Amino acid sequence: MEHERALADLLGWQRIEGYLPQELWVQVLAGIGMLALLVWFASWITSSVLSSLVRRILKVAGKDEWARALVKRRFVRHVGYAVPLLVVASNLALLPLSPAILQPVARLFLMAFCVFVIMAIVSLLGAWQDVYANSSRGRTKSIKGYIEVAKIGVWAIGFIVMTSILLDQSPVLLLSGLGALSAVLLLVFKDTLLSLVASTQMSSNDMLRIGDWIEMKQANADGFVIDIALHTVKVQNWDKTVTTIPTYKLFSESYRNWRQMFESGGRRIKRTLSIDASSVRFLTPEEVGNLSRFALLRDYLEQKQREIEASNQELGRAGMDAVNYRRLTNLGTFRAYCMAYIKRHPEVHQDMIQMVRMMEPTADGIPVEVYCFTSKTAWVDHERIQGDIFDHFLSILPEMGLRLFQSPTGRDLSLGLSLAAESHRPALGQSDSFKS
Repeated sequence: MEHERALADLLGWQRIEGYLPQELWVQVLAGIGMLALLVWFASWITSSVLSSLVRRILKVAGKDEWARALVKRRFVRHVGYAVPLLVVASNLALLPLSPAILQPVARLFLMAFCVFVIMAIVSLLGAWQDVYANSSRGRTKSIKGYIEVAKIGVWAIGFIVMTSILLDQSPVLLLSGLGALSAVLLLVFKDTLLSLVASTQMSSNDMLRIGDWIEMKQANADGFVIDIALHTVKVQNWDKTVTTIPTYKLFSESYRNWRQMFESGGRRIKRTLSIDASSVRFLTPEEVGNLSRFALLRDYLEQKQREIEASNQELGRAGMDAVNYRRLTNLGTFRAYCMAYIKRHPEVHQDMIQMVRMMEPTADGIPVEVYCFTSKTAWVDHERIQGDIFDHFLSILPEMGLRLFQSPTGRDLSLGLSLAAESHRPALGQSDSFKS
């Protein structure tokens, strides 16, 4: 086992060994002392020299975030534990004991070395994830799912290597035996495989990012994505609760992603005003002249007046009765006013569709729908702009001779009954004449 004490011989152990007594206990104590010296030397090299060298190299290369991430994930500490264990396992020949004793001890140290090597690799992957998450790209796309798969793979390979060391068998034999357990492994890791496929597809197709506003009714999720992992996606709802959704459900089921709305720069307004049908009528010439004082209606009224006059002259020459003549309506004029208003509104997106349309009349009045997009997508700004627009439209209705439809309330019914009672109450003098 001379080849297993190369580091000790490099430090001059052969020269020291010649001066030691030949008693067994002296040789064992000397071997343990030399092992302790080797462990201290390896720990010093790893934790002090190597760690300082790595930090300086990263600092010179402009990778300070990597240095902070490695310290946070305790990468150097795990390496500092692994190297001394390897040194002990490779220099156990310093102890003058039989191979039957040294080999099991060496296997235990090698297994411990494998554990810390795995933990160091996992720490390195965790540091990579931290550095990526703090980058500009990491704020939208997450690699947490891939990192978790890599960690599972590292632990699986490490478990196979440690088992082969413990059984003193080749890892190839253990891997060949896993073929018979493939069905069981597929069943155990079913959710992991589904989540891995879903994460890969969502990342390659750019279906979901951190910070996206999604709405998934079947999961009661409506808010911003705050974390994308291998198995779960966390959504912070508007009420500050957090909904956890399995990753594969976001690939196999439908949901709404509002990211494109934010990227487009416009947020939709789609709201209706229910107009009382009994208030819709033709405008008189005096009312048309009065409405001409509105700057937003002046061009519309002049154009419509010319069209109507030309059309009515044709009807008059054809001997048609005046009842067939075209006239302006207050509802059509109101729609024209709304359209002109949103076209000139400074906070309405002028490059997106704008429309004011009358929909099918219902028992609740005649719906007039305003359809446009605000130039600001933030929720608070959008609601403010929408509120300002409809405040103005509601206030301008009486100018057009229109009324908003509103179902009667208890107060309306009470006033109606009171007026009816007043109209049927006999006068005081009339009741005295009946008595006489």
